[in-house]
Amino acid sequence: MLKIAIDVMGADNGVAPIVEGVIQALKTRDFHAIIVGDEKQIAPLIPSSVANRVEIVHCADYIKMEESASSANKRSETSIYKAVELVKNGEADAVVSPGHSGATMSLATLKIGRIKGVSRPAICTTMPNTTDKPSIILDAGANTDCKPEYLVDFAIMGYEYAKNVVNLENPRVGLLSNGEEDNKGNELTKATFKLLQKFPFFKGNVEGRDIFNGSVDVIVCDGFSGNLVLKASEGVASAISSVLKKEIKSCICSMFGALFLRGVFKRLKKKMDHSEYGGAPLLGVQKVVIISHGSSNARAIECAIYQALHAIESDICVKLTNAFANKPQDEN
Repeated sequence: MLKIAIDVMGADNGVAPIVEGVIQALKTRDFHAIIVGDEKQIAPLIPSSVANRVEIVHCADYIKMEESASSANKRSETSIYKAVELVKNGEADAVVSPGHSGATMSLATLKIGRIKGVSRPAICTTMPNTTDKPSIILDAGANTDCKPEYLVDFAIMGYEYAKNVVNLENPRVGLLSNGEEDNKGNELTKATFKLLQKFPFFKGNVEGRDIFNGSVDVIVCDGFSGNLVLKASEGVASAISSVLKKEIKSCICSMFGALFLRGVFKRLKKKMDHSEYGGAPLLGVQKVVIISHGSSNARAIECAIYQALHAIESDICVKLTNAFANKPQDEN
């Protein structure tokens, strides 16, 4: 039975919604949950129906959001340190954390280790688009300052993730720029473009709008740009939802119309809700690591666990290891 370590400390809304998400996942999927955190808060929330598949690793300390990620490696009694150690030592197959993302990335890289040939691990996040499959963006925040060779590695990892986890037969990879023309972009994207031209999956430069129209499957960028895109998109989705609700409530005719379109709105909400995507895998490390939003609700954690299980079952870390073992030497 697969074992998932879940760090329940440090999230914006406390322990309860994180544990609730674990419980919902346990009711749906067969796995063993190792919950790392304050046992006094966790134990009363575990129902007897799933208690035989839950182990609690007590830990009251955690890395607070305002603390520096660099301190994580020195704090061996924190929840994320213990959760990552479980994976490092083979006592868990993956780790899920909605806590300090910088600490999670730092510890995963230092303790679990990078896949040979990977210059920098990257956060891989999914975004809704007009097709049935989501768009994949990386890096979404792990590396704010990048070199061209980093982005090449992101492209390879994104391609393999899209192919093996999202199950796209021939994923198309684009480079985020300020125009589709080959000569557009800054010094980083221009240099990266030349390197990516050697790969058959590369389709050229793409603009921000292409993230949502499905013209490519994987969008590669530096972590600074990727994080801006991610946060801006979340803001736009939230604003559209608020405007729709306000407009519907402003008119009786609109309210009646909304009743007829209730199913459409429900499907739209599910597609746009970041909770349905769970979390973002940290690609490039030797085991599965899922970084969830600090404001994650129970549904988001539930989906993050499904994401971890699917990543393990698809052997994505093995696939990435093989991909980088076969990477041309002049691209390292």
